[in-house]
Amino acid sequence: MTLMADDTGLNFEALSRDRVSASELPDLEHYKARDGRSLGYRYYPSASRTVLVLVHGSGTESRYLAPFARSIASSGRAAVYTPDLRGHGPAPYRRGDVDYIEQPGDDLLDLIAHIRAREERIERVVLGGHSSGAGLVVRLAERQDTTPVDGYLLLAPYLGHDAPTTRKHSGGWARPNLFKILPLVVLNRFGITAFNSARVLEFTMPAAYRDGSETLSYSFRMMAGLNPTDFKAGLKAMTVPLLLLVGSNDEALFADRFEGVIRPLSPNMTLGIVEGASHLGIVSDVDAARATRQWLLRLAP
Repeated sequence: MTLMADDTGLNFEALSRDRVSASELPDLEHYKARDGRSLGYRYYPSASRTVLVLVHGSGTESRYLAPFARSIASSGRAAVYTPDLRGHGPAPYRRGDVDYIEQPGDDLLDLIAHIRAREERIERVVLGGHSSGAGLVVRLAERQDTTPVDGYLLLAPYLGHDAPTTRKHSGGWARPNLFKILPLVVLNRFGITAFNSARVLEFTMPAAYRDGSETLSYSFRMMAGLNPTDFKAGLKAMTVPLLLLVGSNDEALFADRFEGVIRPLSPNMTLGIVEGASHLGIVSDVDAARATRQWLLRLAP
């Protein structure tokens, strides 16, 4: 049975069905980012020599990825790291904000360096994300200073508000303040960043699904840091294997447009339309997890 989306445009019940208790979660571990700030992640160990780094989407933190991460790690296909992005999680320094636009990407590079130092026996690193977490991965792929990875996993990827695959306002989940955003875009083009702390984006998470760890608004620099600058350039830069999964019932994205939009940019892509899965539900969908495990098996030499 397919559950209907609520008035936020997203089906949060898809997450609550698989909500993981605190006692079932791995403890938060920490790494130091380049500015000295301590940032958290959860680690799902595996005997595999492949590591999957999986980034959560907007307004949330790493806990909801637990069913997916546990499925991958317990299968022996990859050890999984799920970071809490700066500005998110149980006790961030400044919720919904960063110091500069590229900081989320810099943090992710620092985490990968931490993992490589910690996991001396690893042979492959796969970088992945869900929703705007996947948007961050695409943005990072655009950059010229990134650490090479061996594969990409994009789950219901948000490619930007103007991408042909994105529904208006992500199906009603995101509420952008264009009266603030548009002037800030112009100012940033002239190198003026003094006003980038302004709150410009709100998320409509139902009260029943809030527990104090949610992040209900973003500054301009936080919002921009999770958006691809040019999703076409980012996807073209992904010259290693790419798995892209999107649910047929995705409320925030047009699932049927990914083939036509992405295939010309990324011939290395394996695309899967997960029947019946919603935008949030894809991370707990058994078919999505199975497709990821099979792809990871083929990725290993």
